[in-house]
Amino acid sequence: MGYPKKGFSILSMNSLHSKEYRDLIDKLTKARRDAGFTQVQVADLLGKPQSFVSKVETFQRRIDVLELKKLAKVYKKNPNDFL
Repeated sequence: MGYPKKGFSILSMNSLHSKEYRDLIDKLTKARRDAGFTQVQVADLLGKPQSFVSKVETFQRRIDVLELKKLAKVYKKNPNDFL
């Protein structure tokens, strides 16, 4: 089997564009739209710039579990609904 190239790490494998991550972001985007929020409104509720929401929804920025919890709260959903 051989070893990965120097500098490679299992943790560096990019799951940003995995099917599971895309599904998560698609569900978050749908939840925002279903709730009737614009990206600006969600960003304001989170105390973040609009670009935060935009970058999340266009797969340019990953979210962590705490951000997922905050987004779920804004959308009045259980975080598990997105997983």
